[in-house]
Amino acid sequence: MDRNVLLEIVSKKMPFGKYKDRLICDVPEHYLIWYKRKGFPQGKLGMWLETMYEIRVNGLEYLLDPLRKK
Repeated sequence: MDRNVLLEIVSKKMPFGKYKDRLICDVPEHYLIWYKRKGFPQGKLGMWLETMYEIRVNGLEYLLDPLRKK
């Protein structure tokens, strides 16, 4: 995984929807699963959400811990 992508996941917020203004890394798993079924949006947002989906599915959340701002 690209470190820059991980840094964006812990610093960028959802721009719309039910979870607007929530960090991408904090979007609930069920929402990521819904997007997986529906299709992720185009562009960086879609890539961030898909990456977060893969992180959650594979139990890799610990990779984000040192990157989160305290």
